[in-house]
Amino acid sequence: MRGDLVRKLIARGLTTGLAVLAFLVVALTGATGWGLGLAVAALAAAAWERRVRPGADSVPETVLVAAGILVGYARRLDAGFDPVLAVTALVLLGLVLLVGPLRDAGNLEIRAANLPVHGWTPLVTAQLGSALLGLLAVVALAAAFALPAAVALVASLLVGASAGAVGLDLARRRFRPPAGGSAVTRALRRHQPEFLLHFSAPPGSEYQVTMWLPYLERIGRPFLVMVREPEFLRSIAAATTAPVVYCPTLKAMDEALVPSLRVAFYVNHGAKNSHCIRFTQLTHVQLHHGDSDKAPSANPVSAIFDRIFVAGEAAIDRYARAGVEIPAEKFEVVGRPQVEAIKVRPEPARGLAHPTVLYTPTWTGHHADANYCSLPVAETLLRRLLARGATVILRAHPYTAQNPASARQLSRLTELLAADRARTGRQHVFGAAACELTLTECVNRSDALVSDVSGVISDYLYSGKPYAVTDMGGDGDRFTERFPLAGSGYVLSRDMANVDEVLTALLDTDPLAPDRWATRRRYLGDFPAESYAEAFLAAARRELDRGGRPPAPRTGGLPVEPEAVSPAT
Repeated sequence: MRGDLVRKLIARGLTTGLAVLAFLVVALTGATGWGLGLAVAALAAAAWERRVRPGADSVPETVLVAAGILVGYARRLDAGFDPVLAVTALVLLGLVLLVGPLRDAGNLEIRAANLPVHGWTPLVTAQLGSALLGLLAVVALAAAFALPAAVALVASLLVGASAGAVGLDLARRRFRPPAGGSAVTRALRRHQPEFLLHFSAPPGSEYQVTMWLPYLERIGRPFLVMVREPEFLRSIAAATTAPVVYCPTLKAMDEALVPSLRVAFYVNHGAKNSHCIRFTQLTHVQLHHGDSDKAPSANPVSAIFDRIFVAGEAAIDRYARAGVEIPAEKFEVVGRPQVEAIKVRPEPARGLAHPTVLYTPTWTGHHADANYCSLPVAETLLRRLLARGATVILRAHPYTAQNPASARQLSRLTELLAADRARTGRQHVFGAAACELTLTECVNRSDALVSDVSGVISDYLYSGKPYAVTDMGGDGDRFTERFPLAGSGYVLSRDMANVDEVLTALLDTDPLAPDRWATRRRYLGDFPAESYAEAFLAAARRELDRGGRPPAPRTGGLPVEPEAVSPAT
C-alpha cells in the first residue's frame, strides 16, 4: 500500500536522522542538553517506527543514541573516568545487541489467548524492544539532571536481568522441550476443538474474522482461531470466548493442530493458507469474507480447498464465467448468514422527499484491474444527493486510509457533509460515527445504497431496497456483463454524466424493483428469513459430522506463490 510505504519511509528517516544528529551534537559540540533532547526525540521516533514497522531493525540507530547519551552523561558528571558509568555502558551495549535476537526467538514461540495458559516468556520478549527504548530514555533523563551513575546502572541491571531470564527460558524450551508438549498444546487437548478458523492477512483485516465469529460460535462445537500474525491475537481474542492461538511457524502449527480437529475454515486466499492445507487429515473449507462480483471473488486458488461455501448460485457461475474450473461437488450454497438481521422492505418506497442514502466507496485494491474505488469522483455524487435533500451515511472501506490520495478524497467528503450538517441540520453520518455502526445498522437506517463493486451490494440486496453501482472502469454496456449484480441496480458512469438520471430512478421511480427479488435468490440463496443462518450452520455441522475427508478429490494443486491476501470485498 502506498500509504504504508510513505509512513514506513518517514519513520525510518526520522529514526536514523535524529539518531545521527543526536550523536553529532553531543560528540562534536558543547550543546549537551540539546543533544540529550535530540536523543530522546530519536527514541520516540524509534518507538513509532516499531508500531509502523514491527520487524524494524534499528540496532545501528540505537547504538548511536546510546553512545550519545553516555558521552553526554560523562560530560554532565564531569568526574573523569567513572567505573559505574563504564559498567552501565557495557550492560547497555549488551542489551542493544541481545534484545533483537531475543525478540525474534520469542516471536517464534506459540502464544494463546482465552486459554488457561500463563506463558510469560513470549509476552516479555515482545516488550523487550520497548523496554530498551524506555531504559535509554531514563538514562538520558538521568544524564540531563546529572544524577549519580548508579541510578542508570540499577535501571540497566533490572532490564538486563529480565532479558537474561528470558534468554534462559527460551534456551530451555529449545533444547529441553517438555515431554507432553507445550502448555498451549496441553490446554488445547483439554479443550478438544473440533474445527479451527485459519487466518492470515495484512494489518487492519480483523473484520474478515469478526464477521464470522458469531456464526462459528452458533455451530455449537468447540473450536479455535489460529492467527499467523501477532497483531491479531489480542484484537480477535477480545471478540470471542474461543481460544485464539498465534502460530508463527510450521512447528507451532504442529503443536496447535491437536488430534480432535476435523475441519479448517478460511476467510480469504492468504498465501499462508497453504501451510494449513498441508494437513490432509482435515477438511478445508473456504468461507470468503464477502460475496461480490469483484475479480478476486473468482480466484483460481479456491480450487485447493476441499469445499467452498458460497452465498448463492451466482457465486458458482462467477467461477465458470472467469474460466476457473472447479468440480460442482465442491460447492455448497449456504447463504450469507451475516444478512439475517437486515430488515427487508417488501414494497418499493418511491418518491422519497428526504431519503437516507448509504454510500460505501471501496478501496483501490492491490492491483489496477481490481481498482473499483469511486472516491475520485464522489464529490459530484454527494453534492447531487445533498441537493435532493438526502441524508448521507458515508461508510468507507477499512483500507481506505492506506492510500494517501484516497484518504485526502475521503477527508474532503467528510468536510462537505460536516458543512451541510451545520447549515441544514441534516444528521449525516461519517468518520468515527460511521465506523461505530455495523454494516447491518447502516443498511437498516438507509432507504437506498450507492456503492462501488463490492460485497456490500450483495448484503444490501437482501433488504430489497434499491442500489446504484459505480462503473469506474468505464465499461459502459459491458459493465453488467462483467458484474451481473449491477443489472438489478442503477449504473453510475465514471464521469457522473448520468448522475441525475440514476438518482431519479434510485430515489423516485425505482423501475427495477421486481428484478431485485430474482437476483436476491441467485446471489443469497432461497432460504426462509426466520431461519436464514441455519443453512450455513447445518452445512458446517455436516462437515464436522463427516469426521474425515470429503469424497470430492482435490484439484488444482497447491499454489506456488499466491498473492498475500485477496483484495477485500
